[in-house]
Amino acid sequence: MTTTSTTPATVFQGPIFDGDTHLYETPDAFSRYLPEKFKKDWDYQWKTGADGEFALYVGAQKVEVSAGYTAADMRVPPPGKLHEWLRAQKEGKENVDMRVPMTPDMYARDPRLAKMDEFGVEGCFLYCGHMVATISYLNEPKAAAAVMHAYNRWMLDDWGFNYKDRIYSAPLVSLEDVDAACAEAKWAIENGTRLFLMPMGPFNKKSPAHPDFDRFWSILNEAHCRVVYHVSEAIYMKDHMAVWGEPVQQSRQRQTAFIWMHGYSERPVVETLSSMILWNFFARFPNLRLLSAENGSEWVPNMLVKMDKCRGMAKNGFWPGGQLKERPSNIFKRHVSVIAYPEDDLATTIAQVGSHEWAIMGSDYPHAEGVPTPREFADEACKSLTPEQTQGVMHDNGRRFLAPVA
Repeated sequence: MTTTSTTPATVFQGPIFDGDTHLYETPDAFSRYLPEKFKKDWDYQWKTGADGEFALYVGAQKVEVSAGYTAADMRVPPPGKLHEWLRAQKEGKENVDMRVPMTPDMYARDPRLAKMDEFGVEGCFLYCGHMVATISYLNEPKAAAAVMHAYNRWMLDDWGFNYKDRIYSAPLVSLEDVDAACAEAKWAIENGTRLFLMPMGPFNKKSPAHPDFDRFWSILNEAHCRVVYHVSEAIYMKDHMAVWGEPVQQSRQRQTAFIWMHGYSERPVVETLSSMILWNFFARFPNLRLLSAENGSEWVPNMLVKMDKCRGMAKNGFWPGGQLKERPSNIFKRHVSVIAYPEDDLATTIAQVGSHEWAIMGSDYPHAEGVPTPREFADEACKSLTPEQTQGVMHDNGRRFLAPVA
């Protein structure tokens, strides 16, 4: 394996473990294995709708957030160039279009390995592409299970779940249908997966740590799997948003600041992770670790303080999973890792938490929202860290996430 980077670097020169990378789906990714009976209502298609916008559709449902992202000729925003694109639009260049043709490394595994060598990336976690924006549209459990399994079979074909111990792909699974989730978990583990991507929030009005789901978690626990919670619109909050008069499932251009603030990232991930910890989930499943991806990291210190405080406040209250035997913050540090944003004040956040082992870099490659190259993450986020902390964030902590829980 060659991991010699050609990118100039000032902060970190060593091999990188990238905790947040993506693929772009090939045209048949959604249909190759989807059973015929689901295709009418649940097949995925890129098309120009009656409104004149080119977007991804799930059956007849337009995935609003996809509009304006991918061009009709399937060009995509350039990796790590979101700020430049937004700046051009702010300067009045309304018709600016910086989108570029997809390169093979964006949709095929061997070219991706070559790109990783170029970037100096030793290993990475790989997540779905446009699929991540569609999960909230899969609102019928049986159909959702069929769509996810079909997608996962495509991912296994084209990427593998563990390709040469360098690309660790995350198949999707949801707990809306527990029987289907258990079958999916067993199948994926048999095919080599180390991690799963799951939606944030409750399932069937229950915490994911509810005992009703224990048989699913037991399968993952036995295999020492990892679970990733990647940013996406928290559709479980739709009723709450309606109370505020805030519409969900809107395009990027029509989403309000309130939705961006409360419907994504911090609030959904804090609710999900704190529910798992406060339900004493890890006492039952000690081999599991959870990862927050593309939700930032600056919420971590406040979450830990609040969990510890609320544990004390509820000392004589009801504990659905049994009383915790240690501080929630300690459980978090042992079982949870977080992908930081490059723009996060990582030095202050790490100092407030008191350790760095939970923090992992993520480039978001090849998406526009991240950094152009993984090494540039260190130049932006790690310049105030110690060499030991930087080594952890850029490499060691990602490897640690995969290792057995100590």
